[in-house]
Amino acid sequence: MAGQARLYLSLFVATFAVSWASILIKLADAPPLPVAFYRMAIASALLAIPALPRARKSMAILTTRQKYLLFASGIVLGLHFAFWVTSLFYTTISNSTILVATQPIFVLMMEALLLKDRIASRSVLGMVVALAGMILISRGDFNLGRQYVLGDLMALVGAICAGIYLFIGRHLRAHIDNLGYILPVYSTAAATLLAISLLYGENLTSYPAKSWIFFLLLAIIPTVLGHSLYNWLLKYVSAHKVATTILGEPIGATILAIFFFHQIPGWWTVTGGVLILFGIFIVLHQGIGSAPSSTDMLS
Repeated sequence: MAGQARLYLSLFVATFAVSWASILIKLADAPPLPVAFYRMAIASALLAIPALPRARKSMAILTTRQKYLLFASGIVLGLHFAFWVTSLFYTTISNSTILVATQPIFVLMMEALLLKDRIASRSVLGMVVALAGMILISRGDFNLGRQYVLGDLMALVGAICAGIYLFIGRHLRAHIDNLGYILPVYSTAAATLLAISLLYGENLTSYPAKSWIFFLLLAIIPTVLGHSLYNWLLKYVSAHKVATTILGEPIGATILAIFFFHQIPGWWTVTGGVLILFGIFIVLHQGIGSAPSSTDMLS
């Protein structure tokens, strides 16, 4: 019983940790691209010591094609964070976190289109329900202005990029362990975000101490702590339970946004969000193969 309690406590802590991602991004008081870059760069540095030996071993056993896929995975992960973090500066935290949580649906669509796998009928229902939720959220944001709609679209593009990252990762992680996969991918994502930041002429150095503290917290709390806990939990808890628990992130982020930024979700967001999360829940439990693991939900 004590062991079960520890597992459920760990699930709660992991979900609570990743729920802070959007909050810390906004509190950093810095442009979105540098925030995304430092999140991945610092996380890569923190993981380097435990992960570097495994990463070297992983690179040695991968074929040339698999290495290209590995770096492609890192690039689309960087694009995911570029779009999603930027979306938080255009739309509400609740809308952004709910919409980016649709990434398992895009993974399912790619499996059907590219691998020709059959989608279960209930998964189709889940996708339709989630689509209805997206329409409701977008309908509500049309009343608020184009900026909010643009933010919603960025969050969706971020979800699509995450879906591509996860689709590639499922193939590669059949050959290498998690740490051996994460370090080169995170590092490539950081390099991608650095290149985009430089391309847009972003300031990467002149930030107050407060911003640097939040950059560090963003790398530690949702990235290293949250996702590492989920990876550890997969040894003891079914992937379905872990993946379903991660759906608590948009709820946690929305509650935190109320306290920190007074962002109270409207009727359109609440109704659409419930439909989206319910649709994702159906997909996770009725999809092709196993449910996504912890790293199959990004924030």
